[in-house]
Amino acid sequence: MNQLTEQSIGCPYCGETIDVLIDSSDAEQQYIEDCQVCCKPINFLVSESINGDVTVNVFSEDEGF
Repeated sequence: MNQLTEQSIGCPYCGETIDVLIDSSDAEQQYIEDCQVCCKPINFLVSESINGDVTVNVFSEDEGF
């Protein structure tokens, strides 16, 4: 079963804060999702810290992972 958690992130292009669903059952994942406001592709890097917290980092295409 997927463990979806809602996270707020800032779009690296337009700066808007958007809410996204993160699958926290897969600790290390990378994927691309379009911004809900400006439609540009955001690179997501999801990882799990030592204490079990899910960390979400976002990057523009120019920044890469």
